[in-house]
Amino acid sequence: MMGTFTPSDSALVLIDHQVGTMKLIKTIPLAVVKRNTLALAKVAKVLGIPVVLTTGTEDKFQGPLLPEFEEILPEAFAARVKRAGVINAWNDPNLKAAVEKTQRRNLIMAGVTTDVCLVYPPAYGSAATTLPLAKNLYS
Repeated sequence: MMGTFTPSDSALVLIDHQVGTMKLIKTIPLAVVKRNTLALAKVAKVLGIPVVLTTGTEDKFQGPLLPEFEEILPEAFAARVKRAGVINAWNDPNLKAAVEKTQRRNLIMAGVTTDVCLVYPPAYGSAATTLPLAKNLYS
């Protein structure tokens, strides 16, 4: 059983919070989703939790990352992982490298759509990569 997540052992991974992709959300008002996402980023900053930002193709429908991230998390924004059409974010070696660089064993993940943005990284990442990675990095 895993222990409690703490700021010192956790990282935040925000997947595909892009202007165009956000418009796909129909179950919650876009303003609420945006406010909650930016609040999550601000909390991570205040608590000193490293943040990894990743985007799908920024020059297509998905559009650019929410511009507010540049002000809230300038380093994470500049270092964001721009995936070239890779749907399963965890299949992008640059994302894996960015997560590994945080040296945190607990990942807090948020994605725009559960069925595309968020379903693959925890399913493939935590079982196949994250837990062994955590064991290797922290044993």
